Amino acid sequence: MFDAKKEIEGIVNWIREWFDANGKTANAVIGLSGGKDSSIVATILVKALGRDRVVGVMMPNGEQSDINDSVAIAKFLDIKTYTVNIGDPYNAFLDELQKSVSDVELNAESKINLAPRLRMSTLYAIAQSLPGGGRVCNTCNASEDYVGYSTKYGDAAGDFSPCSYYTVEEMLQLGDELGVPGELVHKTPSDGLSGKSDEDKLGFTYAVLDKYIKTGVCVDEKTKERIDRLHAMNLHKLQVIPAYKRGE
Repeated sequence: MFDAKKEIEGIVNWIREWFDANGKTANAVIGLSGGKDSSIVATILVKALGRDRVVGVMMPNGEQSDINDSVAIAKFLDIKTYTVNIGDPYNAFLDELQKSVSDVELNAESKINLAPRLRMSTLYAIAQSLPGGGRVCNTCNASEDYVGYSTKYGDAAGDFSPCSYYTVEEMLQLGDELGVPGELVHKTPSDGLSGKSDEDKLGFTYAVLDKYIKTGVCVDEKTKERIDRLHAMNLHKLQVIPAYKRGE
């Protein structure tokens, strides 16, 4: 049986040990999207390091419909925040790309993935400039990672990842145990990019995915095939960049 309290204690200790080895004076820098994962992970960071060592960054692309949720978790945790609107740089970069690569039509996915990559660049710029240094926190979970529901070198990046071995179902339990406001923990998951919910875009529910990850059981064969296909296609996102070894 999943023991959320025990798992939180383990994550907190791991974060403290990691910072002792990789940045004793550094701050944890985290993007606050307003979603459950960033809200839950930010809460764990505060528990591990104290609110004075956690910096939240809100990065709307122009206007963000759920920006109030990002503000809400920051106020709940009483942490320092910055707001960097990536709207203008996103549009300028996109225009320059389209002009410079005129013989290639940028597809919808490349445009969608540009935003999280700009956001990750923003997090690293802030982290590298903070007094005492900063370490960027990855907020992915095991369910999203399994099917590649993240952007390579975007939200899939980071210096450390406290919750990448926890499924969505387990993340919800962690959030409830931590006392994160329920409207943030249990809001409908969305990538904030495509205008669709996670489950609409994936074509199956996280409950079905989590059960398959844990037990290997998926009643619907077409859903199983889709999950397997997504997993195989996106394994490269979870692996260290392949490198040729001299002499091989």
